[in-house]
This record gives sequence, C-alpha cells and structure tokens, in this order.
Amino acid sequence: MLTVKKLCKHFGGIRAVDDCSFTARKGEITALIGPNGAGKTTAFNCISRTMTPTSGEVWLDGERIDQLRPHKVTEKGLSRTFQISRNLADMTVLENIICQAKVSGWRDLLRPAMSPEEVDKAMGILDFLGITRLAHEDGHNLSYGQKKLMDFAALLMSDPKIVLLDEPAGGVNPSLLEDIIGHIRKLNAAGLTVLIVEHNMDLIMRLSHHVVVMAQGQVIADGTPDEVRKDPLVLEAYLGGALEEAA
Repeated sequence: MLTVKKLCKHFGGIRAVDDCSFTARKGEITALIGPNGAGKTTAFNCISRTMTPTSGEVWLDGERIDQLRPHKVTEKGLSRTFQISRNLADMTVLENIICQAKVSGWRDLLRPAMSPEEVDKAMGILDFLGITRLAHEDGHNLSYGQKKLMDFAALLMSDPKIVLLDEPAGGVNPSLLEDIIGHIRKLNAAGLTVLIVEHNMDLIMRLSHHVVVMAQGQVIADGTPDEVRKDPLVLEAYLGGALEEAA
C-alpha cells in the first residue's frame, strides 16, 4: 500500500530523516518505532506532505505522491493524525469531524455547511467509536483522550485507504486505550491499512503485524514484532528495556 524509498529530510546540517526506506503492506498494521529524535514524526510529515522532503520518493497504492499537495494526498486515500490534537475549540465535535469530509469541487460551496449525508456519516462514525454523546459538545470541553477519539473520527470522514496514527496512545488512560486498540483492530479487519508511530511497546507488540525501527533518521531493523524484539541492536542500543518488559 505504501512504499517509502530513500526518503531524506535535512534541516541545514541536521539529517532528521536520512535515506529511509520501508513499506507498509496492504491490509496490515505496521509500526514505526524508535527513540525520541529518531525521525519518525518527520518521516510522517514528509509522507503526508505536511512537510516537503529533501529527496526520496513516496508511493501510495502504485502512485507517486511525494510531489503532491497535502489535500491531494488525502484525496488519494492517505489521512493522518497528529501527536497534539488540531481540533477547532469553538466548534462542536460534529462540526470538527465534518470539516474533514471530502470536498468534491466548487459546487460544494453552494451546499449547506453540513449536509444531511455528512451528518449521517459523521454520526455513524461517532457511534462506531462509542462517543455519539459528544456530538454537540464544544471541542474545548473534551478531555485529552476524547480529543484523540475525535481526531480519529475526523480521519475516517475522508474514506482513507491507509491511516497514519501519530502516538494515539499518548496521554490516554488505560481504559480508553483499550477502546482505541479495539477500534484500530476492527478497522484493520475491515480492510484499512494502518501505519502507526508509538512509544507504548505493549501496544505495538499486541497490535502490529510488522515493525520498522528508526534511529538517527535511518531504518535499523525491519520485521515481525518477535523478530524486532530479539534484534540485539534494537534491544541493546535503543529500546531494550521497554521491549523486554512488553515481552
């Protein structure tokens, strides 16, 4: 589904992403892990085109997307979340979610701000996530975990082929985290491809089919959770304690 080839992002003399290559297979959950400063979120930004890569290629379902504008990448079927929620605090949850709906063209300017079809679709997504009670709540009234769920709901409004989740477990209480894991599994079982950046190793080992490990902007390991967990370089130099604890 997603192929990253020799991706680089330099900030002056700093090589945040340095000749990075990996794939996310269709229908699987792939984890991108590594220590702080490894370049994971920068890679996400380049893949989603919220940041322009210095060089390299990104291919989505056989089509090159690294030269497209961000909204065009979304139209091609790739959507993402961010570490920090980017909701509009003065809008309701329902309004925030519908903001993420696909735009068909100039004719959309003549339609109501929220069409009945969009409201039905958004409410269906909220029902799937178990948060219909929040539909008319202002964004600034939500807890951190509820904002994560709202961002997740907004992601689904664009009917993506693949979703990029940037630390979905960050700051979320254990009960809500189990809900999020369950939602990701259900969506993946329905055919959605997932690429996830996460520091919670327990979540990664339970959820992922494939794990890519980055350090200093480069991929240092690539394999199944069991293979990565046993990789001496990963264990000793980067994530040993966390991975052993998860195991």
